[in-house]
Amino acid sequence: MKKYATLLLFLASSSLFLAQDNLSSDELFLKARSAAFEQKDYHQAITIAQKALEQSPDYTDISVFLGRLYTWNNETEKARAVFQTMDDKNVQDQDFFLAYASLEYWNDNSTKALSVIEKGLTHHPKAEDLLLLKAKILFSNNDYEAAEETLASLLLIDPKNTEARELSSRIKEYSSKNAVGISYNYTHFDKQFSDDWHIVSLSYRRATKYGPVIVKGNYANKFASDGTQLEIEAYPKISKMFYMYVAAGFSNNVGIFPKYRTGASLYANLPKSFEAEIGYRQLHFSNDIWMYTASVGKYYKNYWFNFKTYLTPDKKNISHSYTATVRYYTKGANDYFGIQVGTGISPEGYMNNLLTYETYKLKTFKVGANYNFSVAKTNQFSVSATYFNQEYLPNTTGNQYDLSIGYTKTF
Repeated sequence: MKKYATLLLFLASSSLFLAQDNLSSDELFLKARSAAFEQKDYHQAITIAQKALEQSPDYTDISVFLGRLYTWNNETEKARAVFQTMDDKNVQDQDFFLAYASLEYWNDNSTKALSVIEKGLTHHPKAEDLLLLKAKILFSNNDYEAAEETLASLLLIDPKNTEARELSSRIKEYSSKNAVGISYNYTHFDKQFSDDWHIVSLSYRRATKYGPVIVKGNYANKFASDGTQLEIEAYPKISKMFYMYVAAGFSNNVGIFPKYRTGASLYANLPKSFEAEIGYRQLHFSNDIWMYTASVGKYYKNYWFNFKTYLTPDKKNISHSYTATVRYYTKGANDYFGIQVGTGISPEGYMNNLLTYETYKLKTFKVGANYNFSVAKTNQFSVSATYFNQEYLPNTTGNQYDLSIGYTKTF
């Protein structure tokens, strides 16, 4: 029986190869793609692609595909040999440059990868895939300024490139070494308080190899009293996928500001241009208030969508805050229109004085819009307006209006 089984296997294999002998290189190319993508059989796909190249040695698409097959099959040196042979032949196909550069990038040879991309861009200066890969490599090398310039060029070609938009937003905090900023927030209550609130903030941001660090000083006039607060925030980069937000603040003017605050979040850059966050915020006035936060965001062409929640538990109940945000980017990462709709009070805002353990009983609705734009790249402006309908006592509501303006200079 074993002899018959072996004979049948031999005859089946022979029939396969005889059938392939009668196929054109185009037909073999299709079979190789089917073996790779539908059957996930890279070995068979490689064999078929090699046979196709025997018929058509200068068939560029098949050569590129064979190199990619070796790459996906972790046969790095064989893939490199295929691409080097094509390079020696002075192949100028865009997919060739992308496949070759991707191989080197995935194998931590960024210098070679950038060399291949630069050569490809001399032939295809508006190739979006090459520009995007170049930006990714520069970002992984911590060359943020060059990465930002590359993405700016790409977004001029295609403002709706989702991956470029996502990466541009991630890079913006790293790309300039220094930034100083000033902002002013004005709040008016029609019923809840007789005095308006005024808050002025000064900030300095410094980019480091670990991520940006921000020092901020805040002055506020609330309840007809003055107060100051000092804050420090950082966004340490952990890996290509993960980064963090960590923060702390202190004030001697309790009631105007919390005596101290802390916070931390872990962010993940997920596939398909999704991002997610999980973390906590803590405020201390006379007692501690602990809040837990989670969010999910998605980039799509010129848009960024985000949904964020804060949950504040006490002994019996949980206070909820939800905010949905949509941004429409007009140019770079600092140029966008945004709208927000939500319920509850966020500890990130200027209203954290109003957080109590009883807020779960009260209802708050908010809607706002903001516009950020840059001038000559290094001058960034922001303006926003938010309306709140706040139930500040049971069955008693009031209106609140927030207006903010800001300016940041990068250098």
